[in-house]
Amino acid sequence: MNPTGSLNPTGSFQNLNDWLPWLETLSPREIVLGLDRVQAVLDRLSIRRPRLVINVAGTNGKGSSVAMLEAILLADGVRTGCYTSPHVTRYNERIRIDRVPAADKEIVAALERVEAAREDIPLTFFEFGTLAAIVAFDAANVDAWILEVGMGGRLDAVNAIDPDASLITNVSLDHCAWLGNDTESIAREKAGVMRGSKPVVFGSKSVPDAIRKAASDIGANMLCAGKDFAYDHNPESTTWNWRGQRLELNDLKKPALSGDVQLTNAAAVLAVLEALRLDHVLSPEAVSGALTSVELQGRFQVVDDRWILDVGHNPAAAEALANALRDRKIGGKIVAVTGMMADKDIVGFVKPLAGLVDSWIAVTAGGARAESAGRLGRKIANACAIPCRLIEDPEEAFRVADKLASDDDIILVTGSFFIVGPALEWLTARESR
Repeated sequence: MNPTGSLNPTGSFQNLNDWLPWLETLSPREIVLGLDRVQAVLDRLSIRRPRLVINVAGTNGKGSSVAMLEAILLADGVRTGCYTSPHVTRYNERIRIDRVPAADKEIVAALERVEAAREDIPLTFFEFGTLAAIVAFDAANVDAWILEVGMGGRLDAVNAIDPDASLITNVSLDHCAWLGNDTESIAREKAGVMRGSKPVVFGSKSVPDAIRKAASDIGANMLCAGKDFAYDHNPESTTWNWRGQRLELNDLKKPALSGDVQLTNAAAVLAVLEALRLDHVLSPEAVSGALTSVELQGRFQVVDDRWILDVGHNPAAAEALANALRDRKIGGKIVAVTGMMADKDIVGFVKPLAGLVDSWIAVTAGGARAESAGRLGRKIANACAIPCRLIEDPEEAFRVADKLASDDDIILVTGSFFIVGPALEWLTARESR
């Protein structure tokens, strides 16, 4: 039986496309915070612990940080399993083994093992997927798990896994309905990923009091940006410098991922590896090679020199996006296609972009929590004091934007994974025609 009381149909499932819709029916709520259920199933699975576990929490920059850790460790021959969420176009992106998305059959085998272990314990879609990722990593016998905390920290499913080190990239307003309406409340939740006597790196120079207090209370070894590690760079140069508590790396090549915010992410990643005493992976040549090889969909992703796709969806992410757009020195206009979730700070997201975007198109993105194009467009128009086109269908919006933009213009697609994914699929399909 499943938690809703109906017969479990998974015995007849043939592929991943059978599993995913069923997983979405398991819980009436998309997000249910708490570790007891996940921990109970995890105990039943009897997973072997790898040599290294790193948990990555924070408001923004988690996916980029996971990808950088993955690249540096792989360059040294460390077999890695990376778990991130959500995905851009395919569920398989969430579970990577040695930088390659897991195959359908690997994920299905992991889901079957979780289903057999959980029996009558209810799990959400995210919790089920988290456990399946751990099972897939166990089956592949990887050396390191790099796990992105989905939301918050203290009660997130990933936090059932005790890390050897944690990274908290930053704390800003997001998921306020679940985590709190101010940064200190949110910080208290994210501080839950810390462990006593274990290193925790905080990647932003602005450290909430709740983070400092939690680290002190449990005896975590906290390392803070600007104090315990730092970086410097010339904006006109292609290199940057980093210093930690023991090591100093100079003339590093800048990360392939765009924007100065990626230097902030990279600096924190290097601090995590130094704190873990993995000095042998931190040569300038190895770090430069790894960071310049990182590719990540939807993080200021430039397609055909005309489209920019960015999954940012909160005010801090919009600030970083605005800075990256300024750095690009765009000669023409910017046409923005935007779809967002209704529970996001839409006005706070739009305002940093208001002086840069010349034309807005609001769409209804996918997902149960999506804001309608009409309501989204009104909020954008009020915040930016310019008209906003309303187009319900994302694909139609992409076609309209393509016609509106001249050769010198940029089309920006942003606001959610649920709008960037369809944009990438549409562009890929158009290229193949």
